[in-house]
Amino acid sequence: MERHEVLIIGGGNAGISLAARLLRDGVRDVAVVAPQPVHRYKPLLNYVGAGEATMAELKRPMADVVPDGCTWIRDAVESIDPEARSVRTRGGRTVAWSTLVLCPGLVEDWDATPGLLQAYADGWAASTYVPGSTPQVWPRLSALRTGSVVFTVPPEPASCAPTALKPLLMACDHWRRTGVLPSLDVTLVLPDATATGLPEADERLERTFADHGVEVVREARIERVDWDVHALALTSPTGRQVLEDVDFAHAVPHYRAPGWIADAGLAVDAAPGLVDVDPETLRSRRRESIWAIGDAADLATRPSGGALRKQVDVLARNLAASARGKPLHRYDGYTVMPITVSRRKLMLNEVDRNGRPSPSVPFIDPFEPHRWSWLFDRYGLPQVYWRRILRGKV
Repeated sequence: MERHEVLIIGGGNAGISLAARLLRDGVRDVAVVAPQPVHRYKPLLNYVGAGEATMAELKRPMADVVPDGCTWIRDAVESIDPEARSVRTRGGRTVAWSTLVLCPGLVEDWDATPGLLQAYADGWAASTYVPGSTPQVWPRLSALRTGSVVFTVPPEPASCAPTALKPLLMACDHWRRTGVLPSLDVTLVLPDATATGLPEADERLERTFADHGVEVVREARIERVDWDVHALALTSPTGRQVLEDVDFAHAVPHYRAPGWIADAGLAVDAAPGLVDVDPETLRSRRRESIWAIGDAADLATRPSGGALRKQVDVLARNLAASARGKPLHRYDGYTVMPITVSRRKLMLNEVDRNGRPSPSVPFIDPFEPHRWSWLFDRYGLPQVYWRRILRGKV
């Protein structure tokens, strides 16, 4: 049976940056289970959906980002046996671990929204959350001159759900500049009463929605999509509402954790099946040899790519501390929800688990939109990602 000291499931930001960090810290045997041949820097998908980036800019071959010295198991997980400390892959391999780290990300739950998958196949709906559909978004949005368009923010769990506002607000800025915004009916469907749950951010966003004439449907979800007649049925505490004759829907699917997490008895509940961990130490509440970070972990904070920087640091320190019988470090729930309020301005929205401001740059208001923060998010951060984050240097 194949065995590794540290086995990491997931080849996204969390898995690759953690593997690189552990190898830099001197861990000799690190393996990553990841089936995909391509690694994507997902935050750029929103800019592709706004015509400000291309798909080629956000992709690298997985073989180029797996750190030197790391074993890449190019396969998908079929099941986990916590008792035997082993993973079974779809390809029939059995891989044992001393320490297991779960960071597989989330998967689309198409069944939660009947008709949405067909709408994607038809091209009437798409989103920047689904990479295969992302290239369709900007051509559809930029071609609109009149009619109705709908944007949705996904309910949690979802990866940095408020950033689904980026395509909306960048599109509205474009439509205003080209003079067609007054001829468009723009609707935003929010799963909660406000966009972020952060008063400082929501105050600015509400002004922006009003300024663009966006109709906001609150505490609502898509119940069903009638893709053939271009209609969305919404449910909310006020009842059921049908949006008809929609010309295009930027409708983000619901998400859940991979089913093998709950099947192994490691989840909080069967749906959405997030890994049950101590949100501060990142260790599984069910098995001491298992840890988890990222979107599929129940960390009591808004999941985001920016949050992984601190999660990776805390987890790397805790794996070393646990091996030495030392006290564990604590993750304060830091997260960041960068939202473009126009095509050239962005608010970072950096907070801790309790919603308190937690700016990376001292004395900077993390809720104030700036051009420099847009420049960093669009151009600077991707370079930091490829050159430092994925190499375990941040």
